Amino acid sequence: MTTPRRHRVGIVGTGGIAHAHAEAIAELGDRVELVAVADIDAERASDFASRFGVATTYRDAGELLDAEHLDLVHICTPPQTHVPLAILAMRAGVPPLVEKPPALSLREMDELAAVQAETGVPVLTVFQHRYGGAAVRLRELFGSGVLGRPLVATCETLWFRPDEYFDVPWRGRWDVEGGGPTMGHGIHQFDLLLSILGPWSTVSAFAARQARPTDTEDVSVALARFENGALATIVNSVVSPRETSRLRFDFEYASVELEHLYGYTDADWRFTPAPGQEELADAWAVGPGELTSGHRVQFEAILDALDAGAEPGVSLEEARRTMEFAAATYASAFRGVPIAAGELSGDDPFTTSMDGGAVPWPRVKGAVAV
Repeated sequence: MTTPRRHRVGIVGTGGIAHAHAEAIAELGDRVELVAVADIDAERASDFASRFGVATTYRDAGELLDAEHLDLVHICTPPQTHVPLAILAMRAGVPPLVEKPPALSLREMDELAAVQAETGVPVLTVFQHRYGGAAVRLRELFGSGVLGRPLVATCETLWFRPDEYFDVPWRGRWDVEGGGPTMGHGIHQFDLLLSILGPWSTVSAFAARQARPTDTEDVSVALARFENGALATIVNSVVSPRETSRLRFDFEYASVELEHLYGYTDADWRFTPAPGQEELADAWAVGPGELTSGHRVQFEAILDALDAGAEPGVSLEEARRTMEFAAATYASAFRGVPIAAGELSGDDPFTTSMDGGAVPWPRVKGAVAV
């Protein structure tokens, strides 16, 4: 048996989310080595390197990519830099693994796709909740047909972020973060929803700035119809004092529920067979797994795919479907009409920015309210 090779990875950006990446990499032991990091803040990069035992630091991504031979580079910078850095990595021949959101717009997603086609270097995106054991099992059971047709689903990201959370300059701005909780918080939950139910066909939505000092929304609510006929509600909030993340899928023959906060184990899922379908409980048979869904499980799946010569996930094509859902939520909310899949194209303003130039409330961040 061939021993899997040790993968060499780097991280660009050493802020908060980079710590989750480095911790996950460390948990994977000899399978992967974090060889270098880059950050424009040299002191922060040095502190990060000391904490995680990284040998080399660089002042920018270009230096890192020129100097190191890498199998993967993790992009952990603020959202507006994701696309330029991912393109830099692709042109250097290194697959980028990009934190959410992978881009600020559908136009940027298509730019990534063009460079991916040109270079042959894949872009991977961080949507780690797809990789928990129970989520994988649910996709398998649904795909096998034993659960019957999907009928209705709910997806709720009900979180709380105080006003001071938005003191960070890039938070709560369309031009830097891309959007509010639809883009930066709930996207993980509804990406999991989409990974189970498949392609969506129509979205009707509302969005509001209820309380927070942001340019973006702090709440959005959407109703979605899927190609397979399922209906779903999706709520994204950062004004909810009792925080929770909930998903529920009602199939013909069973209900499957998940409640957690920032990551789930098998114990956070509940399976309820319909009357007369009690044998499905054995098909579900999720054990009391303690591994929390998160970066480690996705990184491990990526390494497994690389070792097997398979395509790792989450691919740019799949990520675009999730991003299009976010864009359709905003477009429907601000235009007051349903948005069909594929409708946002060409020169539509909602392809170039998530706000589409149509936000109905005044701007407050970085300037006097207007």
